[in-house]
Amino acid sequence: MNALARFARHPLTAWVFKKRFMKFGTVGASGVVVNLAMLYVCQEFLFTAIQSHDMRLNVSLAVAIFFATANNFHWNRYWTWADRHHRPDKHIVLHFGQYALACWVGIVVQVILTKLFTLYLYYLIANASAIVIASLFNFLVNNFWTFRSHKPVDEIALPIIPEPETETSDEPSANETR
Repeated sequence: MNALARFARHPLTAWVFKKRFMKFGTVGASGVVVNLAMLYVCQEFLFTAIQSHDMRLNVSLAVAIFFATANNFHWNRYWTWADRHHRPDKHIVLHFGQYALACWVGIVVQVILTKLFTLYLYYLIANASAIVIASLFNFLVNNFWTFRSHKPVDEIALPIIPEPETETSDEPSANETR
């Protein structure tokens, strides 16, 4: 068996390439496009009145990151995890905040891993490795926390409690008085 076939059969590889993770990656790629497009529009057109290059870049980055995060939240909610029931009592702004928090934790993981890996690897390889690990982390956090399924209360399995048996005999029970 060649190495590629063994790699494809490995359980971790099979899990990574499942449909939901591929959707998550596609949404992430669309977020990169939105981020770059918004950064360009902000830098070249919207915020040209800001004289300081650093300030204009900071404001442009903030707007670009917000729009990319909103784009990714929308597509992950309505495409990647469309089969999951969302809590009806959770406002979409709170759900977005939960998603944004998960993204920021993923960013922190990426930065820490990049700095750690650069001790041993070329910085671009270190960063690419950190991105892969942070993406897996981000997927897991979103899968099990942000977009976890919330079943309606009537679908929650409750323990079956047997009904007390009713006595059908004519003889009085020990608790009854004669």
